[in-house]
Amino acid sequence: MNSKHTNRNKVALIGCGMVGASFAYSFLQRGLANELVLLDKDFSRAEGEAMDLNHGLPFLKPMTVRAGSYEDIKDASVIVITAGANQGPGDTRLDLLGKNAAVFEDIMANLKGINSEAVIIIATNPVDILTQLSVNILGEVSGHVIGSGTILDTARFRTLLGSHYNVDPRSVHAYIVGEHGDSELALWSTADIGGVPLKDFVGANGQGYDEKKLHGILEQTRNAAYEIIKRKKASYYAIGLGLLSVVEAVLRDQHTVMTVSSPLNGQYGVSGIANSLPSIVGRKGIESVLEVPMNDDEKEKFQASSQILKDRLAQLS
Repeated sequence: MNSKHTNRNKVALIGCGMVGASFAYSFLQRGLANELVLLDKDFSRAEGEAMDLNHGLPFLKPMTVRAGSYEDIKDASVIVITAGANQGPGDTRLDLLGKNAAVFEDIMANLKGINSEAVIIIATNPVDILTQLSVNILGEVSGHVIGSGTILDTARFRTLLGSHYNVDPRSVHAYIVGEHGDSELALWSTADIGGVPLKDFVGANGQGYDEKKLHGILEQTRNAAYEIIKRKKASYYAIGLGLLSVVEAVLRDQHTVMTVSSPLNGQYGVSGIANSLPSIVGRKGIESVLEVPMNDDEKEKFQASSQILKDRLAQLS
């Protein structure tokens, strides 16, 4: 990335719905940049969010928060995109593709002419397909386009495993990979707690390996969004914090391993579609996609998940 054309202290947010607002609220509290520019098709909504956020600044570190246009983000170093239709009761993430593909074609056309050097972080669903679509529109921008992928699914999975074993979820090392959606899978074969393989671990509560209960945890992970939407119509706080973690990894050049989504180029025999795998994230975006060990069953499920996404992307043509 050419630092002459981007401002390391400016971040932009496109889409000021509940996910975007949750990200913006957490971003202010972390104090990662000097300026946050909000864009929304409803400019008044962006203005209102900027006003509300600004009124909290006396309690935080100094920052400029304002509503703006594409011209105002031509030098932003990171652009977070949450714009588009949200998942409603009964909707799968793939059901949103028709609506949100058109939204993204417009956004990427604007960004291509304004800022082609920023790291772009996408949360809008179906995130894997929209990540690939964005790369197709922007052209070769290796690593600059990052889908939030399964960062939230992995967090949910670790939280549920931590509760099951009565351990801090930060001590749980287990990944959800594949589609951020119904075909996602758990990498059970490499999961561990504190370095102890899951099959050998016994929790502080005496809980050992119980295949039936662990399968139930995976199902809870897959269905978490449906359950939250059924109760409160939308899910936004946790993904807002997840987006914050990705932005922080970029701005602070942390080289953090995260299960984000990016176009694959032969990993596990998959090419031509974005999907989630543990990846190293730093100042230039995705620095490396890791090929973590998978057993044959996991590899087959990952390939099947990728094919589902690839087939849906082809339907847009």
